[in-house]
Amino acid sequence: MLGRAMASIAVPPSLWIALSVLLIAPGVVGCSALAPYPTVPPEPPPGKAVAGMRVAICYDGLRSSRAEVQRRAQQECPAHTSATLVDTDWRMEHCPLLLPRRATFVCTPGK
Repeated sequence: MLGRAMASIAVPPSLWIALSVLLIAPGVVGCSALAPYPTVPPEPPPGKAVAGMRVAICYDGLRSSRAEVQRRAQQECPAHTSATLVDTDWRMEHCPLLLPRRATFVCTPGK
């Protein structure tokens, strides 16, 4: 009896459209959510002089190009400096599972 009642319920087209958007939107948004982004840089190794401001970028090593990560780091550096890669790591304290790599750069003068 319940099956017959459920079969006779008409679903308006607007509900189908809303459900479709809810199912498709996370996939589309998820693609842009995987873009490299800045995070907390690690401390320099003990005894090593700091040459400039340090910036760190979380990224997916399979999806993000080296140039894309470099460009994002350069955006974080002050004007008239150049982002120079000094280290990469896989620590997940500051980068999530979907973007597990962290590249650390030093902003050196003289861009």
